[in-house]
Order: sequence, then C-alpha cells, then structure tokens
Amino acid sequence: MTYFFETYGCQMNKAESASLEQLLTARGWAASDSAETANLIVINTCSVRATAESRIHGRLGWYTALRKQRGSAKDGGFTLVVTGCMAERLQEDLKKQFAVVDYVVGTFQKEHFQDIMDAIQDNRTLEAIDEEPVYTFAPLSLEKGAFQAFVPIMHGCNNFCSYCIVPYVRGREISRSPKEILEELDQLSAHGVKEITLLGQNVNSYAWKETDDTGTERVLDFPWLMQTIATHLKKTNSSIGWVRFMSSHPKDISSQLIDVIAKERVLCRHIHLPVQHGSTKVLTEMNRKYSREDYLAKVDMIRKKLPDVSLTTDILIGFPGETEEDFDQTVSLMEKVGYETAYMYYYNPREGTKACTMPNQIPMEIKKKRLGKIIDLQQKITHTEINKRVGTVAQVLVESVSRDNKSELLGRTEQDERVVFSCPENLIGSFVKVQLKELSGNTFRGELCPGN
Repeated sequence: MTYFFETYGCQMNKAESASLEQLLTARGWAASDSAETANLIVINTCSVRATAESRIHGRLGWYTALRKQRGSAKDGGFTLVVTGCMAERLQEDLKKQFAVVDYVVGTFQKEHFQDIMDAIQDNRTLEAIDEEPVYTFAPLSLEKGAFQAFVPIMHGCNNFCSYCIVPYVRGREISRSPKEILEELDQLSAHGVKEITLLGQNVNSYAWKETDDTGTERVLDFPWLMQTIATHLKKTNSSIGWVRFMSSHPKDISSQLIDVIAKERVLCRHIHLPVQHGSTKVLTEMNRKYSREDYLAKVDMIRKKLPDVSLTTDILIGFPGETEEDFDQTVSLMEKVGYETAYMYYYNPREGTKACTMPNQIPMEIKKKRLGKIIDLQQKITHTEINKRVGTVAQVLVESVSRDNKSELLGRTEQDERVVFSCPENLIGSFVKVQLKELSGNTFRGELCPGN
C-alpha cells in the first residue's frame, strides 16, 4: 500500500502530517512519488486565508478528474482524505461539493485515522467518523537522518482576533504535559537531532496546571518551560544545540521569558513577534489586546536584554476602516523597529469572523497599493539590518547543499539568516563557525573559520 501527502499552511500542519505518515510507515505502507500511483491521498488543509482554501478547491477539482481515470479504492483506484483546518471549518459540506472526497477528518478527529487505514486495508468503507471534542498531540515524527524537528507544545487559541479563523477551527488552548515534551526531546536527541522548534498556535501562552502533594495548584508557564528545557538539555548532554519557538503573541512576551533566553545559550536569539499593524486604533479593532506603545515597549525591552536578537514579524494591511494615517503609523513602526524580515499581506475577509461584517471595507486596489509600499520599504530595512552583521563570525547549522551552487553548502545562523559557503558535505547537520563576508541579496556569503 502506498500514500501521498499534500500539506498546506503552518508548521503545526507539517508536524501533524509527519506524524500521520509515521502511523502509515509503521503499518508497512510506503510513500509514493506522486498522487497518480498512491492508494491513499491525504490533503492537510489550511483555512487562515481565502487564497489557501481557493488553492485546495482547485486541487480537489484536479483530483475529481483523476478519480475518473483511476477509480475509487474498491475499483483499484485511490482513497482521498481531507483533513486540517478547512476540513474542520466545512465538515461534510466538502463531501457534498466534491464527491471525490472519501473522508473528512476534522481537527478533533485525527485519532480516528487508524480506523480509516483499517478500512482501506480491509477494502471496506467507514460509514461515519465520530466527532469528539478531544485533541491528541501527535506522536514523535522524524524523517530518517533528519537533524531538525518540530515539537508541538500547545494547541488552539483563545485570542479571537477579529480577522482570524484559527480559534474556530483549532479550538481552545490546550497545553502538553512537560513530562511528554522532555521525553520527546530525549528521543530526538537519541536520533542526533541538533535543532528543535517548539510549536503552538500561540506558543508563549503555554500553561500547564499541576497539583503538588499538598493539593496546591500551580500553573507552569512558557518561561518556566523554556528554562526547564534548557536545564534538561544540559543535564542530559543532549545533541540538541538550538531551541526555537513559534508562533508567539506580543501580549504574552514577558521580561521573564527574555531573561531566560539571555541566560541560556541553547535558546536562539531570534523572535518572531507578529505586530499585524502600527495603529492602536486598528489594533483595537483587530482585538490584538495591546497598543502600539505596548508593542514598542516590549521591543525596547527585548533589544536591551538581547542586543544580538533578530526580530521578524507579520503585517496585515487594508483592515476594515484603515485610514491613510493608520497606514502611515504602520510605516513608521516598521522604520522604528527595524525588522530583519516580515511576512506582509492584505486583509481578506474570512466568513465567520467579526471583521468580515465590519463597515468600511477597503477597496482591493487600495489594499494592493499599500501592500506594495510596505514590501518596498521592508526590502530596504532588511538590507540595512542584515548588512550590519557583515564581517562578524556566526555559529551556523549546516543544512544542505546549495541549490544554486552544488559546490557550496547552505546553512542558517542563530538569528535565522541564510548563509552559503564552501564546506565539506560531511559537515551537513553540524554546527560550524563562519565569517560572514558579504551579502548576495538577503543571503550571506561566508567563509568557514579555521578549526571547525
């Protein structure tokens, strides 16, 4: 039996797809090179933006044509499963709209994936999959030889930003047991993993409740977890040398967390801090729970405690009611903070969110014009910020052979910056010291330091 995955959206989706693949390989299934030859096809979907759902609709149209060629599983063809956020949002409507879809597996149904595999192997069809309000953290998944891994630590979101569909398709926040997290890190270390990224829809709102022997309840927060992980990695002489995290919410970034990062070298000096907008008025309408001044104060605190930090962000342009003055405040905030990179996009209404029905929706031509301006601005800021590091020596995790020049290797710095340099291929997966000589676009060209 063979399978084929298409995964869209965030790193959490990628981690969950990898775990589902692990279930399949444990049963002796093999990955197929293409959908045209697979017995099982799984599409792990995203609903964050309308463009993601439109793309998946297009793919389902393509699979409808493929079904006519290959037939269903009972005819020797394939079984198609749609899972992820779009599956949770649309549920059975997907099957009604696209007859090619055999199973829709929502966010809280993934524990029934085993039942689907049983049915496929027995050449039968499940009549229904029960929806249960339970989220189960996926088991450890790691490709053979991989030295980087995602580690989910929490799931869901309680923030209800007025433009965002995530709380509706991912549910309320659930944190994972610290014991499970540390056990997974030990397993990853046993496989020689060098870098992990802690994942969550709002990772720094992690909160694990436990009761001590006296019956007193306490809440273990994200700074506590980061310190516990750093201490554990040192104590166990772990192979893991870098710890990253995403995605974070500015309201939950605390001075305690930054103190831990400053203290523990295993915690990378890179923070993705999505601001979304520079106007307090717009931030209030977005229900972001912080003002422009709050955000800038946190940036100032971070830079004072972590002078070598790289800050990246998300910026949403064209939110309903956004004026030219609001837009100008976003421009000035970008200039003031000096982000190394930014993910920038214009507002797309999401059905079921508060912002979708707000008055004063911005015309598309204005949204595109404003987005173009901040993209041009960020390109200049990026060049200015990363150029400051030319001439310095950086620790780099060697990731792969460069796609553009097979005689060079590609790596990333602690600040999540790309660097290419000449280096023996046997150092892929190793930490090395590299002098950053010059910039080529937004990628450093470096030279391996002696003694590596």
